[in-house]
Amino acid sequence: MKRFIVFLLLFSLVIPAGSYAVTEGELEQKIQDMNDQLDDLKKQMKKMKTQERFQDKRVAAVEEKTDDVESKWSWLTIGGEYRFRIDSLKGKTHDYMQYDSSAKYSVPDYPMPGMTTLFRSAPVEEYKTKNDSVMFNRFRLKLNAQVYENLSVKTRLSMYKVWGHGSMSPVQGSYFADRAMGAFDGTVGYVPQDSVLRVDYAFATWSNIAETPVWFSIGRRYSTQGVPTNLRQNTEKIGTAGVAGHIIDYAFDGLTIGYAPYIEALPGAYAKFCYGRGYDSGFKTTAPGSNVPRDTDFAGFFIDPIYTDNLNIEFQFVRASNIFDTLPDAGVSTNLGDIDNFGAYISGKFEDLGGGDLNLFVSGAMSKTHPNENLYELPFFSMDGGTTWQNAGYGLLYDDSDPMTAGGQGSDSHSGSSVYAGARYDIKKTGTKLGFEYNYGSKYWITFAPAADDLWTSKLGTRGSVYEGYIIQELPGTPVAKFGRAYVRLGYQYYQFKYTGSNSWIGEPKAIDDLNTTDASGTQMFAPLKNAQDIYLTLDVSF
Repeated sequence: MKRFIVFLLLFSLVIPAGSYAVTEGELEQKIQDMNDQLDDLKKQMKKMKTQERFQDKRVAAVEEKTDDVESKWSWLTIGGEYRFRIDSLKGKTHDYMQYDSSAKYSVPDYPMPGMTTLFRSAPVEEYKTKNDSVMFNRFRLKLNAQVYENLSVKTRLSMYKVWGHGSMSPVQGSYFADRAMGAFDGTVGYVPQDSVLRVDYAFATWSNIAETPVWFSIGRRYSTQGVPTNLRQNTEKIGTAGVAGHIIDYAFDGLTIGYAPYIEALPGAYAKFCYGRGYDSGFKTTAPGSNVPRDTDFAGFFIDPIYTDNLNIEFQFVRASNIFDTLPDAGVSTNLGDIDNFGAYISGKFEDLGGGDLNLFVSGAMSKTHPNENLYELPFFSMDGGTTWQNAGYGLLYDDSDPMTAGGQGSDSHSGSSVYAGARYDIKKTGTKLGFEYNYGSKYWITFAPAADDLWTSKLGTRGSVYEGYIIQELPGTPVAKFGRAYVRLGYQYYQFKYTGSNSWIGEPKAIDDLNTTDASGTQMFAPLKNAQDIYLTLDVSF
């Protein structure tokens, strides 16, 4: 700027005076004006430099504050899930006799000629049932805190409700024990309930204890959605070691102790012991005649000799001790005995097969009951015209509903078995996943999976066959949220029931084809579906 002004002055001096007419005073005034303009420019430049320095400091302060905030809250991770779901449900029952506390079904000449026995039972002919379109909202909020380097707390809140309803009744039905009684401890957040946001899980995990490959976890745990059920859910294996979805799908209050040594020949190997309280019986008294049930506890061992991205092998053993005769929150009156479950699972992933990855799995399981002398009793028959009613007893996979045998105790142990297999092919280019699953359960098969993501009943507890096919389509986009992803899932389930009592351990399973509207000894507490289907569509968004 100074050079420019000097140039103007020199230029004005060398121009001939005749080219313009100015006085000496006017020239001095012009020079003064230029000096004033120069001073103004200097002030503006100084002001600009000051503003730049202030802006730099402010940006630095904001960046420093942002770094402080990130550092301050780096221990806390927030995420969540939203799901919209719509289902079309159809089913068909078999002819049967329904228990009815006000009924008086007459059977002449029974149990001997000339005698008539009345039963609290009513004949029901086969019928169809359906809910053409039922919709759901499910929201989950995750809050995970890293307290120490090796101590963390994980929590998840969950809301799951039917559109246009504040309870489970639109899909509750009267067909299966794990659904007909509504939500209960262990299934809250996994079956439709209402719009209340409840604690799904909350537990602390202490890992690398004493700098060893040992971990300890305690609290309300997520022993749900385990392998291999997570494959059709399109979710990752839950937790450090996961759960066996074939024999356990229930949210427990409990603890886990695990050991994961480094063995070169057995990559990813671990072993863990799990314990959970399924029912607390409350205060015990010594008052005469008191018969307070015992606590119901679950304990299990899980061994995973190999766990890699492409191969997983797992063995399980679980014992349920002092199993209750009704749901934990519905007034347990007695314990019926113990149930053992054994399982083995193997899955493999074959990458880059025709432009995609092929996931395969097979899981086998067995159950064995150990009944005691206790029975769940209901008034059922009368041999004196209805003046007095005698109880029928229902034990651990045992009935005592025939007047000819009433009064005996069911002490026989029963074994059941189940197989579960499936495949999913993931097309990398389009983000499309195609899957198919099949499972079968025998007459006395019993598992503990009431929190499964199935509306009719937990398919893995079915006594009979279940077929399921599905397609998952990942939605395109660049994630902004840390856990951002979205996909739609369209699927079809077909249940083919062979025996009654799927997902219930109370009462003797009956062959569904043998049921009729005349034999009161085959009376059922729940309407026996012989087949059912579910067409479902979900939109899942994680953030």
